Amino acid sequence: MSTTASHRIGLVGAGIASSLSPALHEHEAAELGVTDYRYDLLDLDTRAVPVEHTAEFVRAAVHEGYTGLNITHPCKQLVIPALDELSDDARLLGAVNTVVVRDGRLIGHNTDHSGFLAALQRGLPGAALDSVLLVGAGGAGSAVAYALGAAGVNDLTISDVDPARAADVCARVATAFPAVSVEPIAAADLTEALRTSRGVVNATPIGMTGHPGTPFDTAELRSRQWVADIVYRPLRTELLSAATVLGCSVLDGGQMLVAQAADTFALLTGVTPDANRMREHLGELLAQRDLAAATTTTKDIR
Repeated sequence: MSTTASHRIGLVGAGIASSLSPALHEHEAAELGVTDYRYDLLDLDTRAVPVEHTAEFVRAAVHEGYTGLNITHPCKQLVIPALDELSDDARLLGAVNTVVVRDGRLIGHNTDHSGFLAALQRGLPGAALDSVLLVGAGGAGSAVAYALGAAGVNDLTISDVDPARAADVCARVATAFPAVSVEPIAAADLTEALRTSRGVVNATPIGMTGHPGTPFDTAELRSRQWVADIVYRPLRTELLSAATVLGCSVLDGGQMLVAQAADTFALLTGVTPDANRMREHLGELLAQRDLAAATTTTKDIR
């Protein structure tokens, strides 16, 4: 299959220089015969653009010729004022990670929720969903909460450094999934929630490159629990490493990254990608990055 349609895609976020999305998208486009496909990093940090100006920046990018955009941390909610229309999912979640430009109109979508749902079902089939603790209620956390509701969770507890944000996500989930018991909790109550939850999801940036650490005291985890992290740089975060040592089943953020990227690619191009091939390519990219880092370290030692 081949297509001659021109696609100029940009990833808008802050501190995204190490993103693997350009390589992931462009490789899949080439495999599919989408020959005129370009994916750029539009890093607000390197361009000295305050994140508060995300909406204006996005409008300017489309004016410059971008045919679609990915939106990442911390812009998934800040981008909304720039848009002409929201999909039902994006409106419900209050967060956007994909902007499709159609007939001059900017339409916001959210593939984070479908990406996490697919990752959960593939990576942790049969995971207990009677009680789940979600840490982080930002743009990604909102999507994960919605995915957990769609997956059939019974009791969902959400914690965030901003209590109002956690309460807002809880209200959205309760509206979409009336059968789900959902409750926001204060950070001070996190320890008790960890002890009683069967599943735990980290939807904060803590653990990613540049943000070391864990979002909570991992000593509170138990082997009967499953633990998921949406962070994929690195794949094996401090949280997942500790959970593995304790005997927990774990789900890394690479699974969600590929699933949402595949859904986004289809939205932006109208072409269905091969998610399995994209997962394999992500593994290759991460292996190359690890090798490069190890080589650099060795040279530094010498």
